[in-house]
Amino acid sequence: MQTDNEKYNETVQPNTAFLNELKTKLPEFFTKEGSFDLDKFRNQLKDKNINELSEGYQLDFIGKDYARRQAGEMPTTVIVPDEKQNQGEGKNSKNLFFTGDNLEVLRHLQNNYQNKIDVIYIDPPYNTGSDGFVYPDSFEYSDEKLKDMFGLDDDQVERLKSIQGKSNHSAWLTFIYPRLILAKKILSDSGVIFVSIDDNEVSNLKDTMDEIYGESSYLSTLIWDRNHSAQAGIFKVYHEYILVYAKKSNLITTPKSANHERFEAGALKKVDDRHPLNEFTFPKGTRFDAPDGTELTGSWGGAEQVKIVSGRLISDHGRLKDDVTLAAGFTQIKQMHDYFDGKDVVDTRGQKVVEFYLNSTGKVRVIKERSVETPATVQKFGTQGAASEALAHLFKSSVPYFSSPKPVKMLETIVNWFSKPTSTILDFFAGSSTTADAIMQLNAKDGGHRKFIMVQLPEKTYHINKNGKEVPTKGGKAAYDAGFRSIDQISRERIRRAAKKIREDNELTLPEYFDGSFKHYRVVKPVKQTLENIEDFDPNNTNLFTNMVDGFSSQSLEVAGDATGEDTILTTWLAKDGYSFDANVEEIKFGNYTAHQVENNRLYLINEGWGADQTRELLNQLGTHQLNVQSVVIFGYSFNVAELRELENGLKQLDSKVTLIKRY
Repeated sequence: MQTDNEKYNETVQPNTAFLNELKTKLPEFFTKEGSFDLDKFRNQLKDKNINELSEGYQLDFIGKDYARRQAGEMPTTVIVPDEKQNQGEGKNSKNLFFTGDNLEVLRHLQNNYQNKIDVIYIDPPYNTGSDGFVYPDSFEYSDEKLKDMFGLDDDQVERLKSIQGKSNHSAWLTFIYPRLILAKKILSDSGVIFVSIDDNEVSNLKDTMDEIYGESSYLSTLIWDRNHSAQAGIFKVYHEYILVYAKKSNLITTPKSANHERFEAGALKKVDDRHPLNEFTFPKGTRFDAPDGTELTGSWGGAEQVKIVSGRLISDHGRLKDDVTLAAGFTQIKQMHDYFDGKDVVDTRGQKVVEFYLNSTGKVRVIKERSVETPATVQKFGTQGAASEALAHLFKSSVPYFSSPKPVKMLETIVNWFSKPTSTILDFFAGSSTTADAIMQLNAKDGGHRKFIMVQLPEKTYHINKNGKEVPTKGGKAAYDAGFRSIDQISRERIRRAAKKIREDNELTLPEYFDGSFKHYRVVKPVKQTLENIEDFDPNNTNLFTNMVDGFSSQSLEVAGDATGEDTILTTWLAKDGYSFDANVEEIKFGNYTAHQVENNRLYLINEGWGADQTRELLNQLGTHQLNVQSVVIFGYSFNVAELRELENGLKQLDSKVTLIKRY
């Protein structure tokens, strides 16, 4: 009998090692059978792909090249912080909420969230003809530009533009395609994406996901029995689909089974003859469910006394920063040692121990897994109607604001399958923020630190009629009458109300570090006047006649939030440069000029007012190592040519290399 390895070795070819390496990096170019799709690879290398009559199976639609181009474009918007929210109730939150076009948000997140999202769930428009979906792009490029970009003739340009404002298959695919490409880039290597859809586009979505993520990355198509009797021809449809794909399927482990129950139990007992004092060393990296920087010292507890023998019990992003040895009346001390030696741990009842960890009190917690012997049954997550009623109840409204929200239990379950306690979960079609609600519910149950990122377009609940009056949209009257002028306002309020209810329902068991808030950002395009000022700007002018920074304040951009232009530019640049939205930003004074230093790495000069005195002070601090940065980033519109040259020449003369980055 041959071993598995021996059997495998008989199939190895000269290019097997290369193909295996290629498959880990580019799984989307491999078929389900494991062979490399060379034609698909060639097509992706092309900058034009208009031949829809080539032999072989491939996904083609009007607008595909345009969609591919959109996926490669840089953002043309700025990120405006909602200072009222971010310095108020959301000040200490790690959760994020973006109001704006999700394509633009995804473009921004490419820089500071690449490969960092663990789970993505989206519920995009289904293109039913009645869900309000129309392709939003107005093709702002001229016909000549479109011809040049994509190699089109006049007829092909007209065909491309024919999908504007339409809800046909090509329009829907052109809309969803670039968003799925960008979503893949920010998904972690072991990440999973769930996409809800119905019969209208499920086959097109499957083909699209196969092309972008790869056939081998397909995990499953889940069927949700929504128990909703919508008529479809001569049949009534009771279900929807959720397509599930991995970033790299070879890194995916079996999800937590619905046939197992997880629970926590204390692992400390009073020290006595039956439970003598024991010492146990928890290695660096052990899960420690406490806010970053939390440290316990000395000893603590009552009857269950614990004391530190050696090391430091300090949290570093939910993990032990150092090895630490504790002394206490630990039960199952032998099994705990065995567990960290990589062996299975089973308690006296035969329950398998899934994980040991420390919580913020220093108490050891044990997560066990209990097998359920009864056969598996279909999980009932609740109907769409019930989810809508529950949401209405949360808002104390007799009329639902949303007709088709997803059940919290469904989102809670699928997030739990593939998330860790410290995972980041993204939903860029947030809707009513069911995903955020589910994540908070899950954290409340297992003490996790999962973080959410919600993105929602500010779709209005009204339109302006010919008389200039606001009229509620179809289906938007209840929300409009309640004071909500856009969908994103409802989304954020749902998070607040859900968090409040979770606190009330879990008053005695909720961890101190429970995060029931969010930081809020609006992603918007600069107004016409600011764009005109940018276009007219002459860097060789000695005098600056227009303060360009003010054009990026929330007031100038005509959005709420109390952000200065400097706040907006700095927030946008931090994301561009790969910093998190809670990066440590320190104000540095050069006379009466305020600069911003980020993580001892970069210095940002944004406002006007920089002169020769500030340059001399900066060079002095850099030369004497009072200030240590690798680069200085300036907002070019705030510097005239003389100030810029003086700063540039001064930095070049420094012994330590400091790069000057000019941005316009």
